[in-house]
Amino acid sequence: MKFGIFYEHQLPRPWTEGAEQRLFNEALEQVEVADRLGIDYAWEVEHHFLEEYSHSSAPEVFLAACAARTKNIRLGQGIRQVIPQYNHPARTAEVIATLDLVSNGRVDFGVGESSAELELGGFGVPVAEKRKIFLESTEQIANMLTMDPYPGYKGKYFEMPCRNVVPKPVQKPHPPIWVACSQRETIRMAARLGIGALTFAFVDPLEAQSWVEEYYSIIKSDECVPIGHAVNANICMVSSFSCHQDRQVAIDRGLKGFEFFGYALGSLYGFGAHKPGRTNLWAEFEEVYEERRKDVPEMVTEALSGGAGGIGTPDDLRVHLKKFETAGVDQVTFIQQAGRNKHEHICEALELFAAEVMPEFKARGAEREQKKNEELAPYIEAALARKVKMAELADDEIPTYLALGRKITEEAKDEPSIYEKTAAG
Repeated sequence: MKFGIFYEHQLPRPWTEGAEQRLFNEALEQVEVADRLGIDYAWEVEHHFLEEYSHSSAPEVFLAACAARTKNIRLGQGIRQVIPQYNHPARTAEVIATLDLVSNGRVDFGVGESSAELELGGFGVPVAEKRKIFLESTEQIANMLTMDPYPGYKGKYFEMPCRNVVPKPVQKPHPPIWVACSQRETIRMAARLGIGALTFAFVDPLEAQSWVEEYYSIIKSDECVPIGHAVNANICMVSSFSCHQDRQVAIDRGLKGFEFFGYALGSLYGFGAHKPGRTNLWAEFEEVYEERRKDVPEMVTEALSGGAGGIGTPDDLRVHLKKFETAGVDQVTFIQQAGRNKHEHICEALELFAAEVMPEFKARGAEREQKKNEELAPYIEAALARKVKMAELADDEIPTYLALGRKITEEAKDEPSIYEKTAAG
């Protein structure tokens, strides 16, 4: 089983001078630490206008900085918003390929559509059709990353003429594709599309087993028709994270930040009302949190179980993660930067985890992955055979485009001169 760290770049109010800059620089240091420790993935989300909850609106910039500072850790856009109103598909293909080049082939390409009104409304994305737009865009981005040239496309929600989208990625045919999943139906969709499931739902490990089994049963079935040009059969689940030899210290350092993560997520996506630049999510959360603190034992129990079980001692985490491993989860990624969790505590927790918990999972990982790949190989081959690929253009079918200066000159030749116009008049 692999491990990752995940960034929203949370910044609760009140905001002080230099706080955002410090937030990003500390996150870069954390990724460096994770790379040195052998953690497998660093995931960076793309969100817009979600104050306090996520200040990560340009993940490609952050991940490029990570690429320059690291050597081995995989860098995941977890996710990039692929609907054209957020990012033109050609621009997404260019960004992913460039990141893959500068990182020497370490990029994973997570895709998503968002379900936050602040984002959707801010970019004029029609909510009722966003899934269809997302699917159309994702398929065409995969085509742009692999085809030379891209033949052009005219669909219901997106169109562009023939162009060769450059550069091309290091990883062939393209970096592994994932999709953000917050509900079980989206995991089913991921399997049907032959892409990895980035499961941003805090699922109890016992429940995770049924999700994993269903995902892989679809991967092995005729329902799986890849949206890309390769199959990425992987399922990742998120967990809270705070590790210390003293359980109470781990709770004190990590629980409140994780609770804020959940509260802000619920407010922005579910039950809240937001006034841009004025709503104070942290203040709202503090009122709720103080009320919950009246039942501290219940909070602690929740912190040490279920999807929130990544808070505790190395032994606590070992028990928690073994349940995910037994369920067949391929990767667990940690929500370590949440609320006001402190940079130095995050780094300490990562060091302890890597020293006392991760090695045994790593030791079992290679054999587990080889067995899985051998089992899935015939199913993946069959799935790729079912894909109807976009037709390549023959050389004589590729259109020729005139440079703008030449086009203007040649169009001017076809225009009658002023004398001809006068004579004709």
